[in-house]
Amino acid sequence: MREKLVVSVSGKGGSGKTTVAALILKHLLEHSDRTILVVDADPSTNLPDVLGVHVEKTVGMVESEFRRKLDEGVIPPNVTKKELLEAWVYNVLVENPRFDLLAMGRSEGEGCYCSVNYLLTMIVDTLSKNYDVTLMDMEAGLEHLSRRTDRDVDIMLIVTDPSKMGLQTVARIKELTKEVNIQFKKMYVIGNQFPEDMVDTLQEHVEAFGLNLAGVIPADANVMRYNIAGQPLLELPEDAPSVKAMTRIVAEIGLLPT
Repeated sequence: MREKLVVSVSGKGGSGKTTVAALILKHLLEHSDRTILVVDADPSTNLPDVLGVHVEKTVGMVESEFRRKLDEGVIPPNVTKKELLEAWVYNVLVENPRFDLLAMGRSEGEGCYCSVNYLLTMIVDTLSKNYDVTLMDMEAGLEHLSRRTDRDVDIMLIVTDPSKMGLQTVARIKELTKEVNIQFKKMYVIGNQFPEDMVDTLQEHVEAFGLNLAGVIPADANVMRYNIAGQPLLELPEDAPSVKAMTRIVAEIGLLPT
């Protein structure tokens, strides 16, 4: 029986989390036959565009609609809240030939709906168990960690760009995982758009944080051109610097165990 993996990509906003997630997915699609669930947990919902996937509805929209029906008292009495919400979530799952995608999006309205959020967490957890690999592109910053969105993650990847803020976010994420008692089997840092002469400096910072450097993705004009043209990063050529770098990173973190 294959080991099921949950991989989370986190980091400062603008550090390249979504690009890293897309590159990981590209590698998995081309070098494995594993079933894959991609979860875009960033409210900005950029990953579907980067992957060339059209999303009509997000989990956030479903959540908002569910809340309205709760407030209006129109939930059918013969259906449990979990069953109804689960059915709605499954309906927004975008199925593709090689991977499925769930966009979390942003919910509307105010107020505390802790029970709804708890149900959503249970549903996404249950859904992910149907796949060999769940790849999560998390929202920027630290809030998702304080909400325990990242529990049961096997491999945590923290992306940083060549900036003080990016490195500070790496350090704060490492600290916060201890504060909220989140355990990961593996935790790595990925440097994005780092020039070669800054890799040693990045390595020093990562070691000082008590973390391991998985690798560095250089600036890649291919990624910029594809993003501007709206072309999926899954179509990047194999000789693109970013694609070759991700091949080395995947090997370093042991994402595809034999």
